Amino acid sequence: MKTPICDFVKAYQESQTSRLHMPGHKGQNILGFESLDITEIKGADALYEADGIIAQSEENASKLFHTGKTLYSAEGSSLSIRTMIALAYKRKPLKNRPVLLAGRNAHKALLYACALLDIDIDWIMPNEEQVSICSVVVTPEQVKQKFEQADTLPIGLYITSPDYLGQMSDIKALAEVCKEYDVPLLVDNAHGAYLHFLPESQHPIDLGAYMSCDSAHKTLPVVTGGSYLHLSQQANQEVGPMAKASMMLFGSTSPSYLILQSLDRCNAYLDTSFRSELKALIQKLDQLKAELIQANIPVLPSEKTKVTIHASQMGIHGYELAERLRAHHAEPEFADSDFLVCMFTPQNRPIDFERLKQTLLETPHKQPLPSTQQALFQVKPTRKLSIRQAILSRQKFVPVNEAIGHICSEPSVSCPPAIPIAVSGEIITKEMVDVLQTYDVQTIAIVEE
Repeated sequence: MKTPICDFVKAYQESQTSRLHMPGHKGQNILGFESLDITEIKGADALYEADGIIAQSEENASKLFHTGKTLYSAEGSSLSIRTMIALAYKRKPLKNRPVLLAGRNAHKALLYACALLDIDIDWIMPNEEQVSICSVVVTPEQVKQKFEQADTLPIGLYITSPDYLGQMSDIKALAEVCKEYDVPLLVDNAHGAYLHFLPESQHPIDLGAYMSCDSAHKTLPVVTGGSYLHLSQQANQEVGPMAKASMMLFGSTSPSYLILQSLDRCNAYLDTSFRSELKALIQKLDQLKAELIQANIPVLPSEKTKVTIHASQMGIHGYELAERLRAHHAEPEFADSDFLVCMFTPQNRPIDFERLKQTLLETPHKQPLPSTQQALFQVKPTRKLSIRQAILSRQKFVPVNEAIGHICSEPSVSCPPAIPIAVSGEIITKEMVDVLQTYDVQTIAIVEE
């Protein structure tokens, strides 16, 4: 498969043209990549008005993923999420205030999208068996009940699958319910860009989703910030012509050509050796997980390329287990009080697998620890302001233990997991504060009253 963006930049690099344009480094090596870092010069196309090399590369990606349209983002899936929500908003004329139905484990980028667009969110809360803010497996029954009870149908159903712990919702069944009610299914597939390339695709678009955002940089060999927004055939027909303009509403006018080259080069990889390399990786991970389970390590069932350890079931906090892993010169993706999450791709070295295995096998088991988050979900949060009102209100920062009873202004949680515990506009409860403190959040923004 051709790589038009990479080919253009390489030719420009080799031409030794005098760079009387941005960026200011003029292609001179400081960190080593500057000669490949360009701007929208003649022939380089423009991301939001693409009709040249970027359009060709995006079309290549669309063919690889079997989508109606695929757009590049150089600002991660945060930009793809904002664009996806805007397109769902524009899909049909609205008579009432827009509402989005969403799983509670949504990334905070969704909150900011809804603040900018002034959209309310009707949350699907975790069930009693789900004990982490990171994981909300949304069921078709929950969605159908919400649709039946709604005075006005939502502009979309927004779910995160795979979630941060690697749990996956039944996309195919959810898509069938959404189609029955003519509600677009919007999937934050940030952790699942590779899913299309499994022997039997598990990618949201292949399973019936209306739109999906994929963080290419999370599970594919792409520079940080590279993301896709995928539109289904139906979505492309209905909102495709508005897609670039909607992305331009939120995106920087200076997208990184280094990221665009990385996305472009990844197309060639996906078109050649990726499927076989992915298959080999999954076989290796299946074997690793089987060995860990045999050794009574509590491996959480998850999507194929994650290894999620329920650390608290071993009698150790996830962040303590992470420190043990770091002592073996390995850095995990995520750890909190309950879980440790590690992500693998075909680019991992054999020693990476061995270091994780060695750490876990050397960790002594103790009495299981109680969940630190379960109480958070037992009472539905009380909303006092819209997300937009809360975020744009005058605010002040207070210690979290002084925030109980006040209205949350901005979500306070680190990235990862960047999943709000208290959502903007909600009354902050003791249960929320307890969980915030487990994530070492010291202060929180409240609405100044």
